[in-house]
Amino acid sequence: MKTNVVEQHKSTDLNHNKDTVYSQEIVAKIMNGKYKGRLIHLENTYSYSGAYDQKYTVGTDLFVSLEKNSQHALSGTIEGVKRDKQDKQVTAVAGLFILILLAIGKKQGFYSIISLLINIVLLIGALNVYLALGNVSLLAVCIVAVVLFTVISLLLVSGNQEKTHVAIISTLIGTFISLLIAYIVMQLTDSNGLHYEGMEFVTIPPQKIFMSEVLIGSLGAVMDVAITITSSVYELYEKNKEIAHKDLLKSGKEIGGDIMGAMTNILFFSYISGTIPMVLLYLKNGSPLGYTFSMNFSLELIRALTGSIGIVLTIPITLYLSILFIFRKGNRK
Repeated sequence: MKTNVVEQHKSTDLNHNKDTVYSQEIVAKIMNGKYKGRLIHLENTYSYSGAYDQKYTVGTDLFVSLEKNSQHALSGTIEGVKRDKQDKQVTAVAGLFILILLAIGKKQGFYSIISLLINIVLLIGALNVYLALGNVSLLAVCIVAVVLFTVISLLLVSGNQEKTHVAIISTLIGTFISLLIAYIVMQLTDSNGLHYEGMEFVTIPPQKIFMSEVLIGSLGAVMDVAITITSSVYELYEKNKEIAHKDLLKSGKEIGGDIMGAMTNILFFSYISGTIPMVLLYLKNGSPLGYTFSMNFSLELIRALTGSIGIVLTIPITLYLSILFIFRKGNRK
C-alpha cells in the first residue's frame, strides 16, 4: 500500500564498479489467510544494479511468511514476488501478436499459428523422448524433429503443392549440409577455441548438445530462405510462362543475393544480442577484451556462421531445384 526508502549508501568493489544499496520500508495489506485485511510492516534491501534483488512498488504482490513476536505483534519476511501480473503481460503481448498475425496474414496467419504450436509440442515431445529413453542420441532425436518441423511447417503455411515440396527438400538439404560442415570443422580442429563453460552442469557431453543447438538454430533461417526463393521463382514463372530458362535463373540469383546479406546479418545479431549482459559483466569485472569475447562469443559465432553457411548453400540449391521442377513438366524446352 505504501513504500518508502529510508536509507541508501554507495559501494565500490575491487574493480571500481559503483553501486547504490537502498533500504526500503513497506506497508502492505495481507490479501488472504487468517490475517486477511490486516496491515503489516516489511523491510526490503535492494541495489541499483538489481542483480539479486529488486525494488518493490505500490501494486506489487508479494509472498510473505508471517510470524508473531512475544508481544503478539505481527511481522513478516518477504519470500518473493507473485508474478501473475508479469504472466498476464506476456499473455497480452502474445495475444496482440496473434491478433496482428491474423489481421495481416488471415488464413496464412492462422496456419502459421497452428504450425508454431505444433512445433512447440514437437520440440517438447522430442526432449521428453530423449530423457525417457536415455540411450538414444540427442542429435538423432533432433534430426527426426527437424524433419517433422520442416514438413509440417511448410505444408501448413504454403499448402500441399509443388513449390512446397521443393522448399522442403531444399530446406533439409541445406540444413544437413551446413551441420555436416560444422561437424567436420569441429572434428578437424578438435573444437579448439570453443568454450562450453555455460553447459558445465549438464551431465551430457556439451559437444552433442551444441550440435543439436546448431541444427535447430540453422533450420529457421534456411527454411525462410528456401520458401522465399521457391515462391519467388514460381511466381515469376506463373506470371510469364514463356520466360527463358536463363532469365529465370538470373532473376532467382538476384533475389538470392538480396536475401543473403540480410539473412546473415539477422542471424548474427540474433545470436550475439543474447550475450550482451554477460559481456558487460565480464568487462565490468576487469576481464580482458579478448578473453571476454572468446568466452562469450565463441559458441554464438559458430551458430551464426553455420546458419549463414546454410543460407548461402540453400540459395543455389533451392534455385536450381525450383527450375528443375518447373522445366521437367515437359511443356517447356
